[in-house]
Amino acid sequence: MAKQIEKNKKQAHTFSSELVLLSAVLLLTGIGIVMVYSASSALAMKTYGTDLYFVKKQALFALIGIAAMVLCKYFPYRYYRHMTYPTVALAFILLVAVQISGIGYAAGGAQRWISFGIFSFQPSEFARFAMIIYLAYSMDKKRNRIKEFSIGFLPHVIILTAFICLIILQPDFGSVVILGVITWLMLFIGGARIVYLSSSLMVLLPIAYFFMISADYRIRRLLSFLDPWQYKADEGYQIVHSLMAFGTGGICGTGIGKGYQKLFYLPEPHTDFIFSVIGEELGLIGIYAIILLYAIILWKGISIARHATDIFGAFVAVGLTLAIGLEVFINMGVALGLMPPKGLPLPFVSYGGTSLLLSMASIGILMNIGASKAR
Repeated sequence: MAKQIEKNKKQAHTFSSELVLLSAVLLLTGIGIVMVYSASSALAMKTYGTDLYFVKKQALFALIGIAAMVLCKYFPYRYYRHMTYPTVALAFILLVAVQISGIGYAAGGAQRWISFGIFSFQPSEFARFAMIIYLAYSMDKKRNRIKEFSIGFLPHVIILTAFICLIILQPDFGSVVILGVITWLMLFIGGARIVYLSSSLMVLLPIAYFFMISADYRIRRLLSFLDPWQYKADEGYQIVHSLMAFGTGGICGTGIGKGYQKLFYLPEPHTDFIFSVIGEELGLIGIYAIILLYAIILWKGISIARHATDIFGAFVAVGLTLAIGLEVFINMGVALGLMPPKGLPLPFVSYGGTSLLLSMASIGILMNIGASKAR
């Protein structure tokens, strides 16, 4: 009887925790649908003849994402352990396929998408998920030898390098940064020797520097980040108008739909810079609300990782939480002029099917890991 009572308490606590996490995700998704319409209606009307073009697709993405979240919530996370190598192989195939003419297609100067009729898929997002599953599986399997260079460090770096080489071809430097940081942090948390991790940074910094100066547009982008107002007519244009949007919003914002910068001044207002539109139309209060919802998701993700019943589940939870947190941090940092433009969406909020689908699937996996301790 006492064991049953204890089990019931755990199940009730798990349900309450899941409800908090789910509420934060659904609120962000709902806010995202509203803000995608507000940010994209003028652009959609001009380009497609209807102001509902983007918001209808985003609403459909949200429904598919919710279905994926429910499916992942009830799909035992331990099965991902047996799917590790097929998942990694599929990620490699998709990253290669995106470079093949007729399969992959380009937009905005980058070839990052595979088209499926009216929908498109971004393989670099799936590669991030595959890398997390691989790292969790590998570090769990090698946890007693994680400090050995040839066992606990080198194989992970080889897989990471292969992914990075394919993603750079697109090019997608933002995804490279997130993938590298996730790998470094997961290896650090997993117990890899700090001398190997710090040495890898020393090797990567010169490579990153060479990559940054190897193209004129990257140099201009870096200079515009340092002083966007000096380059406000070209490379600093996005940041200048993003900052103007935040300045206009003030404390309470101009009101939903009443923003000015989205009217063909701020590029990509419904994707990369939707946080700027939120700042203008919902003001500082809206920004604080968004940050609070993300803080709840990250807090719950960390809590799930800490209380996971096995090492594999803990590493998967850590990786998925890091992926969401880093994307939020970078997107907001870019919108506020604190980081160079990276072209990353704001999870659950920005327009985009791949990001929303995988973000909600990640939440479903987190809930499945969290529920395992109540069984």
